[in-house]
Parts: sequence; structure tokens; C-alpha cells
Amino acid sequence: MDINRREFLRRLGIATGSAAALAALEPFTALAGAASSHQSPASAPDQTARMTYRVQRGTGEQVSLLGFGMMRLPRDNQELVNQLVDYAIAHGVNYFDTAPMYGGGLNEGITGAALSRHPREKYYVATKMSNYNERLWVLDEAKKMYENSFKALQVDYIDYYLMHGVGQGGMENLNRRFIDNGLLDFLVGEREAGRIRHLGFSYHGDVEVFDWLIDHNDKYHWDFVQIQMNFLDWRHASLNKDGWKQDADAEYLYNKLEKAGIQVVVMEPLRGGSLAKMADEYASQLRSMRPDALPAEWAFRWVGSHPNILTTLSGMNQMEHLEQNVRTHSPLDPCTDAENALLEKIADGMAGVPVIPCTACEYCMPCPYGVDIPGNFAFYNEAINEHTLPLPVPTAADYAERKERFLTGYLKALPADARANQCVDCEACLSKCPQQIRIPNQMSRIVQLLRKS
Repeated sequence: MDINRREFLRRLGIATGSAAALAALEPFTALAGAASSHQSPASAPDQTARMTYRVQRGTGEQVSLLGFGMMRLPRDNQELVNQLVDYAIAHGVNYFDTAPMYGGGLNEGITGAALSRHPREKYYVATKMSNYNERLWVLDEAKKMYENSFKALQVDYIDYYLMHGVGQGGMENLNRRFIDNGLLDFLVGEREAGRIRHLGFSYHGDVEVFDWLIDHNDKYHWDFVQIQMNFLDWRHASLNKDGWKQDADAEYLYNKLEKAGIQVVVMEPLRGGSLAKMADEYASQLRSMRPDALPAEWAFRWVGSHPNILTTLSGMNQMEHLEQNVRTHSPLDPCTDAENALLEKIADGMAGVPVIPCTACEYCMPCPYGVDIPGNFAFYNEAINEHTLPLPVPTAADYAERKERFLTGYLKALPADARANQCVDCEACLSKCPQQIRIPNQMSRIVQLLRKS
């Protein structure tokens, strides 16, 4: 059943994210069809029938609401990757996201090796133009990266192709990476030729870049856009507190894309895993409403309840996580109005907690001085969630116990050559961080905490 844009927007007049809103989008949500007649490595009886799908409006393709983010997969265990991909496809996941720079440049090849064992019609593959290095701002060099993606992925067309990480470095960076050198025009031409089926971009950083690209949609006709979206970043992404990033709230990005008729691919639905490990004071509130639901399930349900989402990426490098996420989306149970209100309340509370918004993407790594940047931030954030930090005043009854817990845990968690005190403020990491974290500032704070301890 086809509906025009006006009817689509009329149906969205119900409160976004409610069960009624998702039900109104039935033409855009579908269940899997019959199993392919081809045999694949996971050729068990078809298990895809319960997976929730969204319809790609330009082509009518059914895309699984759960997408597989391949970035965090191991580099040296192809057998495990194959098992994860086989299970995902057998259970209806059909969107797989990678990039040339992931996994030390190996991820596309690992992904291609796993996916090529399946019939091509069983999966959609997404990859990116990751031309962060100025050498790749030369059109011929960028074209080499583009062609290498086809070889590594073992495909003759790419389903979803993205300009990677636009917004970092502002309009000047966008112009030099994609506009002035003719690269974006080249990619548009590749879409017209059919080698790219859908063209979009992933966004981090300066919202002026996002606005410019969407405002020029009549020229470029974006098929999709990838943004960071979760119930905390919905209205709290633009926090600017002592080294936090400056960014546009996901609410603004999502609404602008919806108005433009551009579907959304979501990254960081768990905010680097932090929303799956929230402090018990918040997790207990979720349990009071759904005793058996994990925090991660709440986060995925919240994202999937928004009808303009095409797929939600999750980095799943353990079978347990993959199985849980498949269950959550098979089918997705959208959040009720009461559940949305609870998550909004929790987000407001969490926004006051001084966690570092690191998603463990490892773009900042390796540090030239050996600092384990994501590891330091993960330990710090865990200490916040466990209420070890911030340390109370020295006269507090629990001061000694908490400072000892922080110091002992930190020394155990990180080897000496990877700790925050190895940071020399060289700033090599700053331009690489999509969250725009002032990494040396945060390392300095951790060092100060260790001195207090």
C-alpha cells in the first residue's frame, strides 16, 4: 500500500514514539517474507518471520530494524564473525555497516568474507568514504578508497554508501573533503550508474554542515542520513560542560530529517554501552515498570518507536548480545507514552551526572604515547555510575572507602603504560574524536582524582 507524503505526515499527528504512532505506520513496518530458495551457511528453517522491518521508501526494500554495526568485531577471528553473521541473517537481520578505517583497515575484508558466503539478495551492505586524511582529499586517491571497498566487500554494487563523519571541522572541512574536489558529484554519478544504490552521510559535530546538506536536498536527493540518537542525546547532546562536546540534540536532527522526508539510520543507540550500564537508581525505575527488561532493551525500544527510523545499528561482538537484540526486535514492542515519560525523566537526571560521552569507537587510537583513552574513560564512567565518584568532601564518613575503591580499581583495570598520567597533551586525538571530547582535559581530571586518592 502506497501513501503520499501528506498522508504520511497526517498519520504522524499522533504522539511520536507511542504504540499508536507506530501502528499508524504499518505500511512502513513489515514482517519478513518467505525464505529464499538458496541455501546459505545458516540454512536452518526460516527464523526471520518475527523480525521487524522498515520499508525503504525509494525502492520498497524491507530493511531490518536491527542493523549490524561491524566496527567492533575482532580482527583475528573470522570464524566467530562468520557465526555472528550467520545467526544474524538466519534471524532476519539484513543491514550490515562497515567502513574502510574500521578495525585497522581490516573490517571491510572481514565483513566481505562473512557476507559473501550468503546469497547477495539476503543482505544490504553499508560502507563509507572515510577520507579523513588530507591525502584522500585528492579525487583520484579518494576513488581508490572507493574501489577498494568493492574488492574488500566482494560486491559489484554497494547498497548504502555514506560520506563519513561530516560535520567535524565545519564547512571548510566539508568543502575540502567532498565539494571542491568534485568527490560528492562523483558519488552522485555512481548512484545514477547503479554502483551505489542509496547515498547518504553520517553526521557528527558542527550542525551548520548538517543544515547545509539537508537544505541542499533538492540537489543531492539524500536517500538516508546516519545520526547519533538515543533517549539521552535526544535533548541533552548539546551539553557543553568542561570538555563535553557541542552538538545538536538528536531531537532537532531527527525532526529536520523527518520533515525533509529522509529516513534515519541510528548509531550509538546505547551511547557506547553506557545506557546499558546505567546507575541502579535509574535502572531500578525501569525494573519497576518492566521487571524482566534490561536497560539495553529499553534503549532499543525507544529508538525503534520512532517511525522515521530505517534501521538501528548495534555493535554486537558477542553472541549473547546479538541474541538479546534479535529478541528485542522480533518483533519490536514500541514504548508507551508512560514509558517515554519515564525515559525522559531518567535522561534529565543522567544529564546532571558528569560522565564523559565516550562511545568507545576508538577513532582516537592508537595514542602515540600509549594511553588507553577509551579504557580510562570507561573506568571513570563506571565509577560515576557506581557512585564512587564524584568523591565527597574529605570529612565525609565514606570518603576514605570511596577513594580507596577508586584507586585500587583503577590500578587494577589499566596497566601503568596505559594510564591517564601518560598523556602529554599532544592533542593528536582531538581532531579524531566524533564526540568532540577535550580528551587531554579529561585525562588531566583523572590524574587529579588519582592524586586525591
